[in-house]
Amino acid sequence: MEAVVYVGKNLKELRTRAALTQAELADKAELTTAAVARIERDEAEPRMTTIRKLAAALDVKPAELVTGERDA
Repeated sequence: MEAVVYVGKNLKELRTRAALTQAELADKAELTTAAVARIERDEAEPRMTTIRKLAAALDVKPAELVTGERDA
């Protein structure tokens, strides 16, 4: 059984740091704007494939998106 992972706060912070709108991030990650918005509000739990797409679009490792911590 997979653990529940909510990444909303980290996603919004990373998106803001990258100076992207939700629509721009959605386009880069090949998701819908609504999906990005739901994930940011923790209304949706993203699958690992979605986390990987978002991380790639934000140029971060998936672990940073999940934990909010950068690698040293």
